[in-house]
Amino acid sequence: MEEQANKKKSGFRMTIGNKILGGFLILITLFIINGVIIFWKGNVIDNVVNSSSQVYRPSQDAIKDFILMVTRSKMLVTNWVYLQTNQEDKNALKLLQDNEYPALQEKITKLMTTWETDSQRSQMDTVFLKFDTLLTVQKESIMANLQSFEHYEDPLTKLLAEDAIESQVIPRTTELISRLNRIAVTQNEVTARSDRDVIGSIRSLRNYTIILGSGIIVIGLMSAIFLMRTITRPVNFLKNVVVKLGRGELVEEKQGNFSNDEIGEMAVAMDQLVAGLKGTSLFAENIGNGNYKTEFKPLSEHDVLGNALINMRDNLAKVADDDKKRNWATEGMAKFGEILRTNTNDLLKLTDEIVSNLVKYLQANQGALYIIDEVNEGEELTMTMKACYAWDKKKFLDHKIYKGEGLAGQAWQEGDIVYLTEVPQNYIRIASGLGDANPTSVLIVPLKVNDQIFGVIELASFSEFQDFEKDFVQKIAETIASTISTVKINAKTQRLLEESQEMTEQMRAQEEEMRQNMEELQATQEEMQRSQAETDSTLSAIHSSQSVAEYTIEGSLTKVNSNYLELFGYTQNEVVGEHHRIFITKEDKNSDEYRQFWKDLSMGYPKKGVYRRLNRKGDIITVRSSFSTIKNHSGEVVKIMEITHAA
Repeated sequence: MEEQANKKKSGFRMTIGNKILGGFLILITLFIINGVIIFWKGNVIDNVVNSSSQVYRPSQDAIKDFILMVTRSKMLVTNWVYLQTNQEDKNALKLLQDNEYPALQEKITKLMTTWETDSQRSQMDTVFLKFDTLLTVQKESIMANLQSFEHYEDPLTKLLAEDAIESQVIPRTTELISRLNRIAVTQNEVTARSDRDVIGSIRSLRNYTIILGSGIIVIGLMSAIFLMRTITRPVNFLKNVVVKLGRGELVEEKQGNFSNDEIGEMAVAMDQLVAGLKGTSLFAENIGNGNYKTEFKPLSEHDVLGNALINMRDNLAKVADDDKKRNWATEGMAKFGEILRTNTNDLLKLTDEIVSNLVKYLQANQGALYIIDEVNEGEELTMTMKACYAWDKKKFLDHKIYKGEGLAGQAWQEGDIVYLTEVPQNYIRIASGLGDANPTSVLIVPLKVNDQIFGVIELASFSEFQDFEKDFVQKIAETIASTISTVKINAKTQRLLEESQEMTEQMRAQEEEMRQNMEELQATQEEMQRSQAETDSTLSAIHSSQSVAEYTIEGSLTKVNSNYLELFGYTQNEVVGEHHRIFITKEDKNSDEYRQFWKDLSMGYPKKGVYRRLNRKGDIITVRSSFSTIKNHSGEVVKIMEITHAA
């Protein structure tokens, strides 16, 4: 009691705030000490790491790159000599000499200023001089001498270049690589030493951190135990509030003498709990009323009731959304089923109705429908755009797509959907009065039923297609394919019916025309019979009054009448098949005039006159003869007729 009275007199009292302050002062002191040590060691590590990342390792990598460059220069200049047509390696050698080496030299020169030893810098300067000399040898002894085809064909020039490779390039390259390897070994040692310094500094920092962290933990536990013992009595009031909350009562009782310490925080937390429970009950009531868009924030990530209510809201919203999607798909199937049922006679109208309604129903921006063309057997299948919506139709008018050509042809070939969310810039543009832009997504679905494809439908939109929308398009595509198959069959049947009717009409017209032709032919035949009768009468009169003989164009007798035989004293068997020479004197047979006589007749020139002829007894008789040529429809002479009588 005396000690407490003395403490009150002195004005010193161990309140919760003083206790917390004392504990925190100790922890802050330890934290400051720990921070100073971490900062000190961190600077050491940072300096070593910076040196390693900015000097040692870049230098190590640059030296390795230099070794690789020396090796590449040897390979490329060797290819210059032995591979005449390898222009790619020649260009690579020029690029190495003119660009890559100067850039690497500049990089290493900057890094050399930070190297630790002058000997290492001196060695690198020597390497640069020797590599410059090597490049000069390559340019002057090889590249300058082997520029054209004639240089390669010159044995001496080619031999000197090969000698330069063997005697200068390879030895110099080997020496350079050896020097660079020595420099690389030195640089590797520097880098390894830097790594060891980093590891040592990190190990030291870890030890200091463990020691100070352990001290902070011990002091923190001791302070916590002390403070816990000093705050048990003020919680009795809060216990009563918690009991009421346990019975489901939402109370708002407060105690005004709470100080700004842990107890006060508990009181504030209690008020927050009550307010949170009220918000939770209101949120649950909204869920019960079907308002799934109500915003709610749980008291914390461990708020079991609040998180459970949010999960319940999300599940109910998902169920409602699934129902909405199913209703949307069912309504769409009914809508398009009606469109397909009412447009089975006109394929173009059907495809136009499908595309326009499908784009609008999906709230897309563009659409096109392609149908596989009817081709003859043996021809390659093609596909043509039959309908489109908000599409540049003129660009694709009469444009045929082959299987595997483009995305539409690929969907046709594979028989599966193609969905793009990264559309190439020039693939398609969605245009309006205010301009045009690239779509966000493109969906291409084959019109397939029973593994038979009738075409594809292509849709483009500024927004991405949802999975249920893609499933809907696939289902409707099968129905569209079935309807298109029916429409094609109906169109083919109608076309065959029209062709049959047209053929019937044609056959009727042809039958009428044939009947008329038969009547005309019959009239012609009757006229020909009359003409033939007149001709026969004329010929009979000629044969009865004149001597008539017929010859081939060569002059052989084919037919003679009785008057002709009586005139010359021969029988039918004695003259048929014989040449006209049997009636000619020996002098006329061998004359040019006689040969010209038959030549003119064979060419269609008729002859007539008074001629000397021999009868069967060898007596010379004088006759008056007329030779006429008989021609066919083509105007060719087919036979010669002679009408003769005694002069």
